[in-house]
Amino acid sequence: MAVADQLDQIHIGPRVRALREAMDLSLRDLAERSGVSAPMLSQVERGETSPTLAVASRIAAGLDLRLSQLLRLDEESSVSVVRRAERRRGGGAAGHTFEILTPPLPGQRAELSRHVLAPGAATGGEGDPPMHEPGSREIAVVEAGTVTLTIDGSRHELFAGDTVTFDADLAHRFENPGPGEAVLLAVVSAGLRRS
Repeated sequence: MAVADQLDQIHIGPRVRALREAMDLSLRDLAERSGVSAPMLSQVERGETSPTLAVASRIAAGLDLRLSQLLRLDEESSVSVVRRAERRRGGGAAGHTFEILTPPLPGQRAELSRHVLAPGAATGGEGDPPMHEPGSREIAVVEAGTVTLTIDGSRHELFAGDTVTFDADLAHRFENPGPGEAVLLAVVSAGLRRS
């Protein structure tokens, strides 16, 4: 099926609006970024008109996406499952291992990871530069043990079941003061601008 045919079958209006709002852009902002007029963008978002292929491409570019990402043509279906054996694994500093639990889909705006810290281990070193792009936010929940979050010069002690949300574009690290292993889940939403 041709991309032009799929434009009529895919209602991109709600997706354009959600992406625009997630980027904290007004209709006027997106119009400037894409070269598509604000009234046309408004009609597309409300589903009053289907954009031409050229207009959809310009909207995608204004949202920092490829057309295939805006239309989700890169995805096989609307559901992606990552089996335990398929998790991408890695290790940071000594005693820190992690697994990425989300699939590596193009245009994905958030990533979920699971971190295991041995006693005394940390996710990074003191003074390390920020590891996430400007505007990123992170939400972490401690599954087991105790961790200390050091961010922007302040320390926060977190216990099993605690959740923390913070600006991930600031230098930060999680440390396990021990005595047992600590496990935390972290969601990083990339590229969202601060309001």
